[in-house]
Amino acid sequence: MKRGEALAILSRDHHQALVVAQKLTHADADNATSARTRFLDYWPDGRRHFQLEEELLLPAYAAYGDAYLPLVLRVLGDHVAIRAQAKRVDAWPDATADTLHKLGTALATHVRLEERELFPIIEDAIPPDELLVLARALEQAAHNDEAG
Repeated sequence: MKRGEALAILSRDHHQALVVAQKLTHADADNATSARTRFLDYWPDGRRHFQLEEELLLPAYAAYGDAYLPLVLRVLGDHVAIRAQAKRVDAWPDATADTLHKLGTALATHVRLEERELFPIIEDAIPPDELLVLARALEQAAHNDEAG
């Protein structure tokens, strides 16, 4: 799906999340360890992505839309649930393929929900000039992460 400039950086992150999610959902006894390692290598970026959405994206939307929209609450709930699953996988070096599949499915489902449902609502609600401000804030936060 073609994404506007404001949310393009988040959509690029989503692509990486989907690559990792696919590895998790295809994990078996032979490659579970490498799938787990790939997820744990990705997870600092994934955690930061959630933080950017929670601290920049959703507050920007709340200025123009319903912060209590069930979809917004579901996205936040997904963040909490995925963080809990990630913590479990991090703490369990011998995570089973089933555990990895569940995490991969949750991550992929979450990304698709944001891309297909949440982002279009946000792009429709926030005025174009404010979307540009949001884009700059997201880019600046990403730049600060790379620099620091």
